[in-house]
Amino acid sequence: MLLRTFFLTFVLIMTHTAVADPSAELASYKGRVVYLDFWASWCGPCKLSFPFMQSLVDEYPASEFAVVTVNLDRRKALADKFLKDIGGRSLPVIMDPQGEWAEKFAVQDMPYSVLIDKRGNVRFEHAGFHETETSKYRAHIEQLLAEKE
Repeated sequence: MLLRTFFLTFVLIMTHTAVADPSAELASYKGRVVYLDFWASWCGPCKLSFPFMQSLVDEYPASEFAVVTVNLDRRKALADKFLKDIGGRSLPVIMDPQGEWAEKFAVQDMPYSVLIDKRGNVRFEHAGFHETETSKYRAHIEQLLAEKE
């Protein structure tokens, strides 16, 4: 079943943390829009999505918006090498080697992003990453940020 609602409050996710319960982990982001991104080291388009996600973090205030990434590699060393190669160490990474998060969010493609509103509801899903659609991704974020909690 696709997990759709979370109760969110602010606490940083430690980089490279293995967490099985998405609702408990995402509870740390209550009141913020969350861009939740699923990726793997073997995914070519994932390499393109990281600079975009970093630009989102740079653009929007941390008090209103967060990017959380979920890595699906079975071996942490593969994720570490990927992040080192692309310089993506500043984004929080949750390790999901068993695919529990991916299953709960019904991940259909790589990368796969989910936009969660301030109340914890999944509002938008993006299969794959397409540089030609970043304005649409940003419009979805802007829409959610403009909404009252």
